[in-house]
Amino acid sequence: MTDLITFASEGTALRGRLYPAKGGGPRPVVVMAHGFSAVADQLERHARAFAEVGYNAFVYDHAGFGLSDGYPRQDVDPPRQLRGYRDAVSYVRTLPGVDPERIALWGSSFSGGHVLQAGALDPRVRCVVSQAPFISGSELLGLREDLAEFEAGLFAEREARSAGAPATMIPVTAPDDGLAALPGDDADVYFAGTNSPTWKNEVTFSSFEAVRAYEPAWWIDKLAPRALLMIVAEDDTVTPTAHAEAAFQRAGGPKKLVRVPGGHFDVYVAGFDQAVGEMIGWFKAHLG
Repeated sequence: MTDLITFASEGTALRGRLYPAKGGGPRPVVVMAHGFSAVADQLERHARAFAEVGYNAFVYDHAGFGLSDGYPRQDVDPPRQLRGYRDAVSYVRTLPGVDPERIALWGSSFSGGHVLQAGALDPRVRCVVSQAPFISGSELLGLREDLAEFEAGLFAEREARSAGAPATMIPVTAPDDGLAALPGDDADVYFAGTNSPTWKNEVTFSSFEAVRAYEPAWWIDKLAPRALLMIVAEDDTVTPTAHAEAAFQRAGGPKKLVRVPGGHFDVYVAGFDQAVGEMIGWFKAHLG
């Protein structure tokens, strides 16, 4: 594994690893961060695949997760994570072996939403890969049958924390649809299978107050002229396929939509080769 790198994001030390591209001369760089609750070392397979064919890959942990500093721990904060992407771009532009004019943003699941907004706001970025993306907090939580009860719980948690109570933590995954942020066997099997030494199976309940208000697809029509590759799972119920495909229609070009068979976590496992092959082709077309 490559050496750990530390860079600053608004006074917080974020940590990641650069997987250097094979081949000489300054090479493009793909800036990568994982999705909801996940950590950088779970993306090592992707990063090595990109480096093998000539692209630097910089993978880092969001603030409050994995090896990065930041408090509260295990708290999903979309605006903070978006600013982390921009600071990661600033940092990688200073690294030897990196061409500062050929930068891609890569995100998957929750960070698949991040790169839509971060790319739209950052003219230093040339292309974006958004895989199985989170599209809309209001649309996703609007699917809950217990929405009113769920929202009441979020604001009860806010009042308790305002009064000094510690954060309520819930599991990220649990088998058999147990209480969890990502319930069901698919999520439980995937995360267990990563064997990550830095991932923790917990997240703050109040993270969902931020998720509820997060609307990255509002920015998708502002992403052009940055080139967008969107990869969706055909039967995704975690970040619903229909939400992603509807948002994709609003994006300007150049753009491409790819469908991978299976559910949300199949893009990392059974559909890995297909998805990564499409990503590499996109980088070749738009980074050189």
